[in-house]
Amino acid sequence: METVSLVKSGSYTLASLRRDVVSLLEPLGGMSAFISSGDRVLLKPNMLSAKEPDRAVTTHPAVVRVIAELVMEAGGIAVIGDSPGIGSFLRVAEKSGIGSAARDSGAKLVEFNEAVEVQGSGTFRSIQLARAYYEADKIINLPKLKTHEMMTMTCAVKNLFGAVVGAGKAGWHLKAGSSRQMFARLLLEIYLLKKPALNIVDAIVAMEGNGPGSGDPVKLGLLIAGVNPVAVDVIAGRVAGIPADLLHIEQEAVMMGLPGALIRDIELCGAPLDAVSAGTFRLPAGLDVQFGLPSFLTKTVKHQLTSYPAADPKKCVLCGVCRDACPPVAITIENSALSVDNARCIRCWCCRELCPHDAMVVTRSLLLRALMRISGTRSA
Repeated sequence: METVSLVKSGSYTLASLRRDVVSLLEPLGGMSAFISSGDRVLLKPNMLSAKEPDRAVTTHPAVVRVIAELVMEAGGIAVIGDSPGIGSFLRVAEKSGIGSAARDSGAKLVEFNEAVEVQGSGTFRSIQLARAYYEADKIINLPKLKTHEMMTMTCAVKNLFGAVVGAGKAGWHLKAGSSRQMFARLLLEIYLLKKPALNIVDAIVAMEGNGPGSGDPVKLGLLIAGVNPVAVDVIAGRVAGIPADLLHIEQEAVMMGLPGALIRDIELCGAPLDAVSAGTFRLPAGLDVQFGLPSFLTKTVKHQLTSYPAADPKKCVLCGVCRDACPPVAITIENSALSVDNARCIRCWCCRELCPHDAMVVTRSLLLRALMRISGTRSA
């Protein structure tokens, strides 16, 4: 059985948050069960982009600070690292408040700017990961619970994609991103290359709608923790009320036979699941929803069942961030207009995820809109 701990936590106030984190970790043995004296412990928050903490785009700095302090009290050496999707590491750290959390706790900030090649044994035989991540004695994964336009939900497993340095992310989107299942397998194989010692989810304020960068904050008042990130994600998905068949990482973990992929094999501690359920998160507008149609029909009308990105001319300032981030180079700017080549687009939604002006919108066919109405899918 994989143990996952749930604790209600209503505030980012340091004193109350610390009490809640200690309570959260108690069923798992406390922080000292994971950290030995002298361990170099990398804290891996979500540092997607330079947004204020109340936007719920990044892991809240109070969570990062409390965990860093607990690590050092257990005798560990705390460092905080990530590779942001957009913007410089230091700018993201300062804007998100994680820079201040590092200074206040005494932890060191470490940018993921050097990679090391790691040999795997699965589908992807060679993956380059950040040296600071791979060579750390212990990893504590600190994801933010959010919806995600490509994976439906981002939590513990998806947060580890940040171990891929900079432009390497675009390359992996291009190589594996045309299939949601294949990209989910990539994420799971990254997790298996360097398993976190502990995963602690910031779901005090989560994100629904057009996550992971442009959704809406939703107050859950919850912390989730576990050793196995797959099990943590399974529980997070149930808390968010997202149907299991839309959670590609969970589905692929089942196919791979990974521990923690089946809810029957998870032991919950702390708050009962029905007491912390958030109902159903509003899902991203760019989600591909094909409603269990027969495979022959899905193939026949696939282009009619697929959402694509487009620029909102009222918001787009032609900054070029989406163009430069697009893995298949499907976005161009010509004659003072931005256009997307749908034939090249792999619908990784990096453009929407990284646009600093929330200017990339979703276009859907009439058929897709009608099916979504019939199914009752709640999307942004």
